[in-house]
Amino acid sequence: MSYIEDLGIKAKAAKESIATAPTNLKNAALISIADELLASIKSIINANSDDLNNARTNGMSQSMQDRLMLDEKRIRNMANAVMALTKLDDPVGVIDSGTVRPNGLKIVKTRVPLGVVGIIFESRPNVTVDSGALCLKAGNAVILRGGKEAINSNICLVNIMRTAIEKAGLSPDCIQLVEDVSRETATLMMKCNEYIDVLIPRGGAGLIKAVIENATVPVIETGTGNCHIYVDSSADIKMAVDIVDNAKTSRPSVCNAAETCLVHKDIAEEFLYKLKRRLDQHNVEIRGCNITKMILGDEVVAATEKDYATEFLDYIISIKVVDDIAEAIGHIQKYTTGHSECIVTSSLLSAEEFQKRIDAAAVYVNASTRFTDGEEFGLGAEIGISTQKLHARGPMGLRELTSIKYLINGNGQIR
Repeated sequence: MSYIEDLGIKAKAAKESIATAPTNLKNAALISIADELLASIKSIINANSDDLNNARTNGMSQSMQDRLMLDEKRIRNMANAVMALTKLDDPVGVIDSGTVRPNGLKIVKTRVPLGVVGIIFESRPNVTVDSGALCLKAGNAVILRGGKEAINSNICLVNIMRTAIEKAGLSPDCIQLVEDVSRETATLMMKCNEYIDVLIPRGGAGLIKAVIENATVPVIETGTGNCHIYVDSSADIKMAVDIVDNAKTSRPSVCNAAETCLVHKDIAEEFLYKLKRRLDQHNVEIRGCNITKMILGDEVVAATEKDYATEFLDYIISIKVVDDIAEAIGHIQKYTTGHSECIVTSSLLSAEEFQKRIDAAAVYVNASTRFTDGEEFGLGAEIGISTQKLHARGPMGLRELTSIKYLINGNGQIR
């Protein structure tokens, strides 16, 4: 028996108890998790320090170190996010619809947990807590497989959660961590159909591509965010600078950060001068088209096709000057990953055309792409941003961690 199979057996044994657990018991477990996190701030920071030291030794970029880092504020935010889940409605058992057929059959469509959820993710240890807590509230057992760069943090956090839910009266095996972070264990998870009902990858394009190509377990694709902002000819330039700056620099290492800015030729010169001054405050590298280089000079790196297709997750942005909204939409359609796209405009017609023609999970008018987030959408913590179209799309909260079951009641009908 493999290591992954052993975790799968334990998760499968735990999933029935968590699937049928009453809401008050699940909420008690969440409160216990939040309390234990706050009581363990020092030990979490110590474990995270080991990961950060290893990251520096291995030359990890500053933006990726930011994804990895936990301080007291972030730990308290994690605890608050867990507590917030107790205020949200439990999706398990909710009746979506019902009907009575002409033959008298009563058919009810109700929501049930997915079962055992496997999550493969990178870098961000807050994902460990968010995922474990969300799966618990939605009645799922979960097997978490984080990256090696966060292994010490993840071990500490999962041990805290397992202790907390056991204190509340649930099996600790509702939340398990894959502590062997070799590629072999990830591959085994992808093919563990007997025990894992659905697999959710969270991370960069390479990880998501590997899971999609290798998994036999059903996959919900999340995360890759090659996000664009198009600044239309009618845009308020100050607003546009503020939005691009926020979307690029507030946290460049996350999937809802902007990677490309497209700007209409009629306002390109004024806008790009002002944008560069703002981005220079954060030492953002600009990779631009020929017109961008003509306007801003030799400090701009010549953009390549690869740059326009890249999710940088860093202080780098690609810029292209376009003739009109049609060219902007065409560029986005070519390079989008279907995550979050934005237009800055004062034209209602342009806004409507953009939102109608852009195919993405979230399409913005005059607002930063950084709002694509479960909490910002009022959904509570999220398991990830789904960029696919089946089952779930956009921020995946509690409801998206459930499936459906039809309950049929009759009085002797036969067909």
